[in-house]
Amino acid sequence: MTEHQIYIKVCSLLLFQSVFENEVGEAFLNLLQQLNLVESNQNYKINCLQAYGIWFRSLAKCNQSWQDYLVQQILLDDNPFSQQVQKQTLAELPSSLLNAVKHDLEILEGIYNWNPQKTFNTLPSWQIDHTLNNFLHQSQNWTELIEPLANYYQQYGMGIFAQYQALQWTNGNLLGIKYFDPIQIDEIVGYELPKETLIKNTECLLMGKPALHVLLYGSRGSGKSSLVKALLNQYSEQGLRLIEVPKDSFKDLPLILERVREQPQKFIIFVDDLSFEEDDETFKALKVVLEGSIIAKATNVVVYATSNRRHLVKEYFSDRPRPSEADEVHGWDTQQEKLSFSDRFGLTLTFEPANQDTYLKIVHHLAEIAQIPLTSDELEFKAKQWATRHNGRSGRTARQFIDYLQGELKLTNGFSKF
Repeated sequence: MTEHQIYIKVCSLLLFQSVFENEVGEAFLNLLQQLNLVESNQNYKINCLQAYGIWFRSLAKCNQSWQDYLVQQILLDDNPFSQQVQKQTLAELPSSLLNAVKHDLEILEGIYNWNPQKTFNTLPSWQIDHTLNNFLHQSQNWTELIEPLANYYQQYGMGIFAQYQALQWTNGNLLGIKYFDPIQIDEIVGYELPKETLIKNTECLLMGKPALHVLLYGSRGSGKSSLVKALLNQYSEQGLRLIEVPKDSFKDLPLILERVREQPQKFIIFVDDLSFEEDDETFKALKVVLEGSIIAKATNVVVYATSNRRHLVKEYFSDRPRPSEADEVHGWDTQQEKLSFSDRFGLTLTFEPANQDTYLKIVHHLAEIAQIPLTSDELEFKAKQWATRHNGRSGRTARQFIDYLQGELKLTNGFSKF
């Protein structure tokens, strides 16, 4: 196809218009537009060269080939087809929708195969190896790929949920977390029973079986948050996603649930370091999510919360009911509501403070993973000193100790080369 034909084809897309609603795509459309204006006018030729430079720069910025970038945008695209095919089979979709997909795929394949060097043969071309190798790259006829494209959307979803495994709710929006904590399940030791229980509950969620909301309660540094994050790294390929929600955004929990209810993935709503002050109204929003309301429960969502407090709502001695004209008549009812809030979680997993044996077990395990070249006695002696001088015995302290040792050994080995 000529550039003029490509430009007309892009303008006729029916479903996949948003493939070009990004920096690279807009630069490409601008380039086509300028090429479409080129005749004998030298100003148009200058504009065209500038448009090519902008497109070249945008591809170099993301460090992808044009083909990889286009394929990635197609696979992430949020459109009526990618939405509906997650809820219905291809046979159940309207034939007009399938015809529109076939129409758009034919256009996008032509764009995929376009070679700008035929026009800009005097300028360097952006060439980089493909990093993707999927059904779109391998096919010679994209109009035959409606079924594998549907299968992809059904397995991985679309938009931000296909692009990111971890997300954060910020100012009323979901933001993807590009650099998520890479901690792995096998790095967490010393708390085998709560770890095994949480893994089983998460696997029930992934299999579509009833799963419980979980409160991970225990001493600081015992690995509660790390365990939840490790679950995502373990099961993200099976469709698990994590959404971190700060306490000041609990009022938005119903919005978040409705946003993810129809998605094919399974979601952990992650609430870290949970506690409430007296008369804190935000805990009522979380209570609605835990207990439900007139709206049906989202079966693909669980809440995992960590806390250092067994009783999540702070209680004072002055709160205890005592005879007085100013006191609430049914004061014990209010008090019991506060104290029983944690009971609304289906599971409460306890992480006891680490004794010396547990602490040293964690140290040895992390040292083995990090390949620390110390004898067992040397390692334990240094680990005990570290715990005494720093934050006491805990999983967090053990990890900080191993990180310190790794840095120290690298410095020693580095200086020994000179």
